[in-house]
Amino acid sequence: MFVKESDEMEPIPVTKIGFEHLEAEHKDLKSVRRPAVIAAIAEAREHGDLKENAEYHAAREQQSFIEGRIQELDAVIGRAQVIDPSTLSGEVVKFGATVQIVDEETDEESVYQIVGDYEADMENGKISISAPIARGLIGKSEGDSVKVKTPKGTKDYEILKVEYK
Repeated sequence: MFVKESDEMEPIPVTKIGFEHLEAEHKDLKSVRRPAVIAAIAEAREHGDLKENAEYHAAREQQSFIEGRIQELDAVIGRAQVIDPSTLSGEVVKFGATVQIVDEETDEESVYQIVGDYEADMENGKISISAPIARGLIGKSEGDSVKVKTPKGTKDYEILKVEYK
């Protein structure tokens, strides 16, 4: 997700663990991957004609990606509002909550933690605060029924449990 200029001064909510992951990625990009790609470019230059040098062009493309990601992480880390979910409590769903829900039509249960946009990872049950399900759950409590408009249509969920860990 790219930081838009209009969002420049808005704080970006991120969990404590998510922030640590962003910082680790930032450090890896600056201290490991950037020097490695610079070395690869230097080596590719030694092979002569740059116009037809695939290694050189691939390394330059990689360098462009790395530099862009470093800039993006600089912006996110600089504006991060770090929230430690373990310091929160209650039965109302808010940022950082781990929520167990059940699809009222299929009885399929799911567990999601509501996290920042930059740390969302659906495969590991971390959904972005801006995702339709998260937006539908925010402000609701255990036992509440929630209608969520998804790309596949409207779904009805019941909130079974809200935890902060």
